[in-house]
Amino acid sequence: MSGAGGARVNPADDFAGDPDGLQRLWTPHRMAYIDGDAKPADASENACPFCAAVSGDDESHLVVARGSRAYVILNLFPYNSGHVLVCPNRHVADYTDLTVPERDEVAELSQQAMLVVRAVLNPHGFNLGMNQGDVAGAGIAAHLHQHIVPRWLGDANFFPIVAQTKAMPQLLSQTRDRLAAAWPEQTTRTSETS
Repeated sequence: MSGAGGARVNPADDFAGDPDGLQRLWTPHRMAYIDGDAKPADASENACPFCAAVSGDDESHLVVARGSRAYVILNLFPYNSGHVLVCPNRHVADYTDLTVPERDEVAELSQQAMLVVRAVLNPHGFNLGMNQGDVAGAGIAAHLHQHIVPRWLGDANFFPIVAQTKAMPQLLSQTRDRLAAAWPEQTTRTSETS
């Protein structure tokens, strides 16, 4: 592709294989995830980032809301903006090992998270799920966490497939601040209608 005077408009094409006219969105920060830099050294509570968030401050750990037995945190490597995780406070790996009160609070916080994300970001749908064990795709298998991923019609799902890239329109700290600010209002409304 040439611009005025024959100069190449996208010189990166020279370094990306055969020039193909595609624009490239470079996301070098993703290499930390791909290389496993943020993965705990072992499965212990001492190495667990979710356990660190239990006693850490909300803003620096990206915690959106807390219950008495579980909390909601932004995913550090999100699939979409507003991708939150609901984690029990206790370092437990398997869903079947949750106590009934822990299970109920994880479910309640998941429902509240959907309401808040819907009010703040207006997604068209959600993916919810837990990856149980390394073989099932759990990035941190030692500490249970439920993914709540907002989805929009026409979102850029093709990026990860064709470009190994994810376009994120907002910084994590900004998303965390917006969700945390909306949490009391949205969850109060829900409890009043119950």
